Amino acid sequence: MQPQEQINELKNIVQSLLDEATRQGATAAEAGLSQENGLSVSVRLGDVETIEHHCDQGLGITVYFGQRKGSASTNDLSPEAIKETVSAACSIARYTSEDEYAGLPDKALLQTHFPDLDVYHPWQLSAEQAIALAIECEGAARGYHPEISNSEGASVNTHQGIRVLGNTLGFLQGYASTRHSLSCSVLAQRGDSMQRDYWYTVARNASLLESAVSVGTKAGERTVRRLGARSLSTRQCPVLYSAEIATSLLGSFIGSISGGNLYRKSSFLLDALGTPIFPNFVHIYEQPYLPGALGSAAYDGEGVATQARDLVSGGVLQGYVLGTYSARKLGLQSTGNSGGVHNLSITSGGHDFNAMLKQLGTGLLVTELMGQGVNMVTGDYSRGAAGFWVENGVIQYPVEEITIAGNLKDMFKQIVAIGNDVDYRGNVRTGSILLEKMSVAGE
Repeated sequence: MQPQEQINELKNIVQSLLDEATRQGATAAEAGLSQENGLSVSVRLGDVETIEHHCDQGLGITVYFGQRKGSASTNDLSPEAIKETVSAACSIARYTSEDEYAGLPDKALLQTHFPDLDVYHPWQLSAEQAIALAIECEGAARGYHPEISNSEGASVNTHQGIRVLGNTLGFLQGYASTRHSLSCSVLAQRGDSMQRDYWYTVARNASLLESAVSVGTKAGERTVRRLGARSLSTRQCPVLYSAEIATSLLGSFIGSISGGNLYRKSSFLLDALGTPIFPNFVHIYEQPYLPGALGSAAYDGEGVATQARDLVSGGVLQGYVLGTYSARKLGLQSTGNSGGVHNLSITSGGHDFNAMLKQLGTGLLVTELMGQGVNMVTGDYSRGAAGFWVENGVIQYPVEEITIAGNLKDMFKQIVAIGNDVDYRGNVRTGSILLEKMSVAGE
């Protein structure tokens, strides 16, 4: 069956859910339905470990009786199951207390324009082909250097799915999407020093994945360069977050301006709208309509239109990240972010990674973070880290068993430069980020 035929079939099921909810007395309802399938293969030390064929489906419905809300879900799409699921949601709604902020989004905010975002590229990959790719990837990693002593394996994943969303305001839409990945993780040993590291590639379109040999080689290279790691004495110094780690800094920023944290008053950026929170060269924005990107979407989890917009311009906070409920709690309007941001990006400077190292001069390059030591209420930040000590712009030796600490308010203000070595493998797109100084605790 062609994707559009499947979408139409699933739309009919969602419509029948909504009709049933109305029949059972609900004043409003929204429903979502997904069907997904895929293949996952993993190998270790040249042997196949797992072959999994996935095939999942599920639907959920939320009904409203005035301001009272109830939800239920099932993976059975038979007419009887649909009736029972709607009944369950209605029963729950009848017994919940009223919430003045509950309800469907404002009709005027729902998306009415549905461009093709180029997110559907099925990969006709057999299990045998996936095994061969994974073995080739792991082989490149294991063969990279004699000090690579063991492997955690390589895996290939391909996934395609269809999601349909509808509500009783007349919104009923669906789209098909794909996501493919290849990853590898190996261990290396030199004397008593043992290290592990990994690399991966991910894309909507399999033709845009890095080659198996490239992924394996990078995994091997990253692992070997960590051998001989040592701790540092406690100090304050400049810190450079590598691009794949810098995404977590932007993730903390998004958490601090998200509706749930704001209306609960559990954010260190409460009432920060219109104030400078970054240096004036920092520009952070959403790009929901990028063709083929991992975070692209025409509408959010409630059907509200997504929008290309600035979150930070000239260092000043321009907007929050809100779904319908949190927006109403704050007396604002949904920003189309139910379910998160879409291709969050930060404008890069002119420096590649090597130039960023030179600008760092003498300080710490962070390539791995551990633990969850971020306090959203105060902005206090303390995380285990590993990486490399750099002197005069040149990497000297690997470091481990250290903690980096600061306060996010200060850290955001102390961003000195953003590299153009952008990591495109996720929904947050950033290059490496250089901070003027942080506390480093070691020996």
